[in-house]
Amino acid sequence: MRKTDILIVGGSAAGATAAITAKRHYPDKEVTLVRQEKQVPIPCGIPYIFGTLGDASRNIIPDTLLENNGITLKIAKVTAITPDRLTIETTAGSIACERLVLATGSVPGRLPVPGFDLDGTFPILKDIPHLVNLQKRLQQATHVVVIGCGFIGIEFADEIHKMGGKKVSVLEIAPYCLSLAYDREFCEEMESAVRARGIDIRTNAKVREIKGQQQVEAVVLADGTEIPADVVIFGVGALPNVEIAKAAGLQLGPTGAIAVDRAMRTSREHVFACGDCAEKISFFTGCPSPLRLASIATLEARIAGANLYSVRREHDGTVGVWSTAIGNLAMGTAGLTETAARQNGYDCVATAVEGPNRHPGGMPGGAPTKLKLVFEKNTGVLLGGQVRGNESSGEMINIISACIQKRMGAEDLATFQMGTHPALTASPISYHLVNAAEMALAGMRNK
Repeated sequence: MRKTDILIVGGSAAGATAAITAKRHYPDKEVTLVRQEKQVPIPCGIPYIFGTLGDASRNIIPDTLLENNGITLKIAKVTAITPDRLTIETTAGSIACERLVLATGSVPGRLPVPGFDLDGTFPILKDIPHLVNLQKRLQQATHVVVIGCGFIGIEFADEIHKMGGKKVSVLEIAPYCLSLAYDREFCEEMESAVRARGIDIRTNAKVREIKGQQQVEAVVLADGTEIPADVVIFGVGALPNVEIAKAAGLQLGPTGAIAVDRAMRTSREHVFACGDCAEKISFFTGCPSPLRLASIATLEARIAGANLYSVRREHDGTVGVWSTAIGNLAMGTAGLTETAARQNGYDCVATAVEGPNRHPGGMPGGAPTKLKLVFEKNTGVLLGGQVRGNESSGEMINIISACIQKRMGAEDLATFQMGTHPALTASPISYHLVNAAEMALAGMRNK
């Protein structure tokens, strides 16, 4: 039996980050990472394999990240873990350790409809051979249907459309796309932008079956409409990959993920979990959160990796920060949308401002930018924000996330000390974040 000090199971965003963090905090400890994949794709870059990048080999987490940090990599499938003994069984033998971190990720969801497993149907697996096979099928296809109009669905549809010569349709059961991520006005803007690029979006579209003999031929909707399809892609979410943890007797949380505390410790001593396989708690409500994002996974991994021998960090809960881009249109969300805030019982004030992100607006890189902020009315605390603009939206939404995490209020934002430059930012006179906060304060006073 091989022995190591720190053992990480899983090699994607959470696993790699946990290993690097552990080595930085405990440099004298031997850190070993075990994964079954020879190569690991960058999770958020998967849609871009098919259009922008053109090849799966251009979207890989380099193993030099591990090698340069002194981490031992083992390619093997983990078949079982024994928490009480801190050992794992793999296809290449047994390994014992002092500390164990589970970062086994998630598995893609599929619709429970007839024909979901026909040849030509593809879940979105984080697996290079699977993605290479999907790319080959897409190159031959003329009709592609993407089921699910969240981030993954929209990004896949746009990237496949870039390949040329294909009719691409996206199906969404909700009334509008991205409905769990943005307020309606933002969703409608994205729908219009995607449709303008030649992609067919169908909302309120419930799938009844996937039709075909052995190979997929069409997707049939509840109203009987048939949409031709050579390839069907499922973009309907992900489930925590917890089979090994469950078999080992680790406690699971309300969403079916591995139960962890704020230090990312599981129900067994010296066993930690992070990433998609670990239970999430909302920053706002303290209730279980279904969010699974690579950014959340790496945060949890940095907490777990630092806490292996003594608690140095704690998780305050999942804020939820994301962005997406189609063409020149980029949108981001941090925290609660106005819709989500009201659904969670908050009495809130929402304000929106719009203006150029450069000054004057004719400067290179300038784009009309919309910012919407949501505040709790009585305390003025910032609950969430949404941005629509160009690529600068990605970093703007990260600033908003930092303000949320520090529980800043409208007065804090109204007196925010920003640095501005004509070629880089909006004018200090009409800086979006400050103006939205001032408007919110006026709204609170009026109420």
